[in-house]
Amino acid sequence: MANLKEIRIRITSVKTTRQVTSAMKMVSAAKLKKAQDAILQIRPYAEKLSELLSSLGAALDNNADSVYTVQRDPEKVLIVLISSNRGLCGGFNSYVSKMGIQLAKTKYKKQLASGKLDFIAIGKQGGKILRSYQIKEQAEKNYLFDNLNFDHVSVEVQEIMDAFVSGKYDRVELVYNKFINAAVQEQVTEQFLPVLPAAADQKKRSNVDYLFEPSLELIVEELIPRSLKIQFYKALLDSHAAEHGARMTAMHKATDNATELINELTLNFNKARQAAITNAILEVTNGAEALNG
Repeated sequence: MANLKEIRIRITSVKTTRQVTSAMKMVSAAKLKKAQDAILQIRPYAEKLSELLSSLGAALDNNADSVYTVQRDPEKVLIVLISSNRGLCGGFNSYVSKMGIQLAKTKYKKQLASGKLDFIAIGKQGGKILRSYQIKEQAEKNYLFDNLNFDHVSVEVQEIMDAFVSGKYDRVELVYNKFINAAVQEQVTEQFLPVLPAAADQKKRSNVDYLFEPSLELIVEELIPRSLKIQFYKALLDSHAAEHGARMTAMHKATDNATELINELTLNFNKARQAAITNAILEVTNGAEALNG
């Protein structure tokens, strides 16, 4: 059993760690509230915009002629991996990074082998994990989380959209954590470009007579770029909220574990102290008996 001084030092160390994890938990809880409000506000708008776009697109006979809906053989692919700039959030970064790597090694195995698969890492932690697997990023855009607003993000999204239109990439995939609640995040992959055609049930629902002004084609062409930017922005907000939820949960568990460890160490300390007192009493008793003898 460790001596009293060693146990006392360890108890002090664990208490300091518990103060740090408890503070981080409260900070993440405060940030989560703001991030959660942001994603919950934009999600209905993004979903309704996507539904409207699908309905309008289904009504277009030449919808495939849109520069953002052209389906090409995916010879050159871009995967946008969204993680976080900071750690201490459990498996948040490792799970989503491994999903992105798995996507590259399975669905785009041919492109990865031929060097025609690029990664853009949004988040320092995802970039670190990619490099640990000897996968080099085409670019890092970690600064997006420093000023997370639609105007700032839309400029970066436009670059990706222009790269697709120019033929630099034939397909763009998003990999990120979707916010479910404070304790649950779901890792998802979404095809960002080209825009997927409307599903059969959406086409059936779109059989309604509308009057379009100035024209259906022009409305769709205006909506597609905006819908893409909203979709990308929503993915960032999802990841941002999920990050704070994961960190709050991780720090809550760490604080609970520290409390359990302190209780265990305190029990060991009391046992060691009791043993030391008992030994001291025995020594005094034995000494007294020796003198009397």
